[in-house]
Amino acid sequence: MDTLLHHIALASPLFALVLVGYLVMRLTRWPDEIADSLTKFVFTVALPAMMFKTMSGMRQLPPVDIRLLIAFFGSCVIVFILGRLFAWKVFGLDGAGQTIFALGGVFSNNLMLGLPLARSLIGEAALPSVALVLVFNAMTMWTMATVSIEWARHGSFSLKGFTLTAKNVLMNPLILAIIFGTAIRMSGLTLPAMIDTPLTMMAQMTAPLSLIALGMSLVHYGIRTGWRISLAITFIKLLVQPFAVWLLARLLNLPAMETQVVVLLGSVALGINVYIIARQFRSLEGPTASSLVLSTVLSAVTTPLVMTLITV
Repeated sequence: MDTLLHHIALASPLFALVLVGYLVMRLTRWPDEIADSLTKFVFTVALPAMMFKTMSGMRQLPPVDIRLLIAFFGSCVIVFILGRLFAWKVFGLDGAGQTIFALGGVFSNNLMLGLPLARSLIGEAALPSVALVLVFNAMTMWTMATVSIEWARHGSFSLKGFTLTAKNVLMNPLILAIIFGTAIRMSGLTLPAMIDTPLTMMAQMTAPLSLIALGMSLVHYGIRTGWRISLAITFIKLLVQPFAVWLLARLLNLPAMETQVVVLLGSVALGINVYIIARQFRSLEGPTASSLVLSTVLSAVTTPLVMTLITV
């Protein structure tokens, strides 16, 4: 019980910032453009600056453990397949709907929520492992969604679609920041103060900004549309997915800290990219938006609970 309260105490300030962002937008009735602009700034400037600073400044980066990727993405594939079967058998969804439903159960909000939580609950030492997951996350999830939906609709998958996905991922500012930050570290170069100091200042404000931006963006979405499907997605995302990650990590004998990282990243709320994909393919938009809000609210309790259970 003490461990659970400790994790809740560590996580609660972060979720309080999400609430601050939500209340600011709800009470002031600011135009949506403000939330959109702040979110864009976080994704394209603040988060890349923080990850570049982190990766370039780590002179003794621990060796990459391939089991970390197998545990995280292996569990994603397993839960994705089970999610599709569940959506087909229980809700009778079509191929596109099954894919969006299953993706909601495995696509975490690792940028705006998972990254700050990892720093708070595990510490700075967790960031290289988080970065490793982030590099492969977008490519893996978008590819899995695109292949699944295109196959369901047309019985095939085009090389053009995969190429476009790869290009979009590789041009992502966060991915580029991690790559160039790692290159600077490996080269042994030291950043001059006129560059390093602003990056440090930016890194310090990134987590609060990202959480406030997340809260502001939640005002767009309701929680009533397709609530049964939304509840099912939320249950899979917050409970089934982290359990699957933990089980696979244990089977692979993954070290304790790396296990905590992948389980935490698997336990956070689903990411807004799931809603973007739902809109792109025009399927399950309402329930996805609902589960985005619901999972974010409930993860304030479930993520500390999951972290407590794997550390006792």
